[in-house]
Amino acid sequence: MSGIVSSSIITNSAAMVGVETLNSINSSLQTVQTAVSTGYSVNSASDNGAAYAVAQSVRTTMSGLTAANQQLGDVSGLVQTTSTALTNISNLMASMDQTLVNLSTGTLSSSQRSQYASEFTSQLKNIALFVTGANYNGISLIGSASGTLSNTIAKFSGTSLSVATDANGSTLTITSQSVYSVYKSLSTIGASLTTNLTNAATVKAFLTATGQMTSSVTSMGGYMNTYGNLTNQINNQVTYNQNKMDALSNGLGALVDANMAAESAKLQSLQIQQQLATTALSIANQSPSLLTKLI
Repeated sequence: MSGIVSSSIITNSAAMVGVETLNSINSSLQTVQTAVSTGYSVNSASDNGAAYAVAQSVRTTMSGLTAANQQLGDVSGLVQTTSTALTNISNLMASMDQTLVNLSTGTLSSSQRSQYASEFTSQLKNIALFVTGANYNGISLIGSASGTLSNTIAKFSGTSLSVATDANGSTLTITSQSVYSVYKSLSTIGASLTTNLTNAATVKAFLTATGQMTSSVTSMGGYMNTYGNLTNQINNQVTYNQNKMDALSNGLGALVDANMAAESAKLQSLQIQQQLATTALSIANQSPSLLTKLI
């Protein structure tokens, strides 16, 4: 005869079903509570192994990009400090060129020539200060961090340094420039002025297309172009890395972030189910005791 449920004080089928139901609800409730509290639908490999592996890989890439941007930001300070020094040196050289033009005329008195020569020497000292002061965190690309005019990069062997640009280990190489050679050339002009104050022809030679002043101005323009391009390259790389991190973050969110509205609604539903299952189990547990009343 089907459909008959036996009554027993040994085996309580209703209680067993109630326990299984309650355990299932509690398990689901724990999952939802974790999602609501952490904000992640995939919080560990046990939630979704494949998704979690992808998420960890994306997080690793983002960490690498963050580190690269930090390094690029640091070297950007060095390059910008160098560019600032070069710009100021170039501005002084423009004034020094004007001084030489004035000295190239034959109508100046000896006193005026002496004053112009003194002005040139004073500007040359300023250039030396700009070169020795162009260091960032103990590193200089156009002079020594020790405060001399030697053409070395402090703390680095050779004449170049490398900086990481992305999470794959790619690097950007930055080389030093021989600004000391420009200073030395200008120093030669300054020394000559003290002995040729009345020789306009000698001064004119410095201003010709192949003269020392013209060559120095050309060299300085090349240095400024080099570090200006480096500044743009670094800024572009930082922007690219940041944009890539934003894209990766959006993809990561779509992969592992919890839908908080849906999870909150599910949480309320499971809490009600838990209460009902607890009540049902309580009723089922009372059944064996009711059978004793039949004896």
